Amino acid sequence: MNNNMLTADIEAYALNNRQHVALRSGDSVLTYGQLLEQVDELANRLKDIGIGSNSTVASLCENRIEVILLYYAMSRIGGTFISINPSLTAPEVAYILDHASVTLLLHDEKMRMAAEAAAAQVPTVRKAIFEDLGSVGGIESSEKSTVASTEIFQIAYTSGSTGKPKAVAFDQVAEVAGNQSLIDLWGMTPDDVTVVALPLGFLYGLSTASSMTLQAGAEVVLMRRFHPREVLEAFVNHKATVFHGVPTMFAMMLEYVEQNDMHIDLSFMRLLVSAGAPLTRELRDRFEVKFNKKIDDYYGLTEVRPVFGRFADDPSPVPDGAIGKAAPGVIIKIVDADGSEVKDGEVGELLVRAPSTTLGYYKNPELTAATFESGLMRTGDLGYRDENGFYYLTGRIKDIIIRGGANIAPAEVEETIATHPDVKSVSVIGVPDEKFGQVVAAYVVPRDIHHISKEGLVEYCKVRLADFKVPSQIYWSDDLPLGVTGKVDKKALLARWTEERASTHA
Repeated sequence: MNNNMLTADIEAYALNNRQHVALRSGDSVLTYGQLLEQVDELANRLKDIGIGSNSTVASLCENRIEVILLYYAMSRIGGTFISINPSLTAPEVAYILDHASVTLLLHDEKMRMAAEAAAAQVPTVRKAIFEDLGSVGGIESSEKSTVASTEIFQIAYTSGSTGKPKAVAFDQVAEVAGNQSLIDLWGMTPDDVTVVALPLGFLYGLSTASSMTLQAGAEVVLMRRFHPREVLEAFVNHKATVFHGVPTMFAMMLEYVEQNDMHIDLSFMRLLVSAGAPLTRELRDRFEVKFNKKIDDYYGLTEVRPVFGRFADDPSPVPDGAIGKAAPGVIIKIVDADGSEVKDGEVGELLVRAPSTTLGYYKNPELTAATFESGLMRTGDLGYRDENGFYYLTGRIKDIIIRGGANIAPAEVEETIATHPDVKSVSVIGVPDEKFGQVVAAYVVPRDIHHISKEGLVEYCKVRLADFKVPSQIYWSDDLPLGVTGKVDKKALLARWTEERASTHA
């Protein structure tokens, strides 16, 4: 494998543009020339302590430039890199260290306790803070190993619905191809400035936002963490053109300016991208009114990216409810329960192969075999394609509520309830019912104390939804449980429903 593959486009751009800014973070600024120099310097330091092409190195920290340097340094060495989500507990980190046979764990001062507790459970792991890499000892150079160098460049650990997290493996070919597809989709150029506030512990932040931008020769402004005020200031101060976020981030920015009676015009930005969870029409519309800028939906999975989005050079508007068109190089089949392809307009499961497609689940060939069919990934998402090539998502197979034999997509009910002016946020789940098997339950966060009654909200839904889709149960809530990616944790919501039902009947 060519160990310079991931940095090839960066090197080519840097030949004539060494002084162009590549990375900013706080007071730190790296040009493209300096970026490559520091990547090579770090790669050499890692080699000096025994890190080689059979080594796996992980990072555990808040966003910082060193994570990106480590990502590229490991690509130079030909080893494997893992960026661990810093919100994980020490036992969860220990699982990753053990499962991936991590050789070295680099962390920041904030994550020292978690890193030490996790490493204590996996004696084979060496650890150090980034600033003290030279103190690491005891690593036998993996170049002396008789085991062939791995093709796996990166492993991303992502939560499954049950059991241990899935280890999604990629090679450098996939990283480069996925980045190039996104560059073509979004029309990225060296003139772009991307603000990255997504955690680098997720591929959305590390690959889709950061690595893609650098492969395009553009500038990354890396935020230590997401804070609505700091991110909005970064947009203005750095004349940003691009931002990627999850719906929760956009909602928090909107809430911040509303609460502080601020007026910030973001029309100067070229692209605001939302992914990771459904973006409600209500949030999209309110954001556009307040900031004078539309949010674009984007769809990709940890295992396959990119899949759907809006082409930057396509003048045709994305229809309401659509997620966009197929990204460059994507293969998509929509099939029914029997595996037969459906016609345009008919709902089925999405099977996808994208430019960046996983090599499979590390150390889990059974799951890999079950997830892929003829080279296409079974996404578990339901949707359809219209006659103009736009795709629509209607729900997930495992999330589908089956009421008396009728299928109900929670997203459709959520979208309807979210349009009510008294509703701040909503999540819909299926709950057990003796008569129908399942019924629709909606957890609703109201805007203020003077909100619509449950009966009034039911009537509102009846006008807009088929009777069988109307919630049978509505619960007011102060908040909705969120997972680490900002999505509503529906598993936790169902557990809340079960606990409340048990206490009521106790």
